[in-house]
Amino acid sequence: MDKKEKFVITINRELGSGGRTVGEKLAAKLGVAFYDKTLIKALEKQFHLTKEEIERLKGQSHTWWAEFKRNLIPMQNVSGPQFYTVDMGKEPEMLTTEAMFEAETTILETIAREESCVITGRSGFYVFRQHPNHLSVLIQAPMENRIERLIGKGYTRQEAEKVIKLVDKQRENYVSKYTKSSRYDTRNYDLVINMANINEDLAVKLILDYIGVK
Repeated sequence: MDKKEKFVITINRELGSGGRTVGEKLAAKLGVAFYDKTLIKALEKQFHLTKEEIERLKGQSHTWWAEFKRNLIPMQNVSGPQFYTVDMGKEPEMLTTEAMFEAETTILETIAREESCVITGRSGFYVFRQHPNHLSVLIQAPMENRIERLIGKGYTRQEAEKVIKLVDKQRENYVSKYTKSSRYDTRNYDLVINMANINEDLAVKLILDYIGVK
């Protein structure tokens, strides 16, 4: 990955692994924007975006994405000038249709063309598989670690076990349907990190070391 050119780092992760936090901290260390799947979903929901509508917006103005982001500020929880995310509460997952997948893919591709960024979720390993400056990372953790992390966020143990099982199934079905692959296939990633005995900061350091950033 050439850090002197626009780059995209995608992080696919298991629920409760800490992968989203790793993505946030990594983006902060690199000084680039961070995006997650809940923002992409919120963009579609609030602005009724379709692939065709996005293409129309792009045709109207070469600065459409910058203008679009300015309009998003009221709906975001912003931590620093380059952090874009929304809080979807305890909702574990949202259904995706073929049209929504196409819109999401177009949004992600547009983001990567406009700026360097870190993106979590949304089968980034697949969307950017042909991108010339892309690093793909998978974050995993033992089941007990995942359960404990969700308990720390307010779930009961029973709720945590149930939601992990549900989201694992939904995400695998999503990846299988739209990429004809498995999210557990390590051939889809440049780097796979097991969070069993490390924290998020060390995971970020491993990624930075991998791309040669001190």
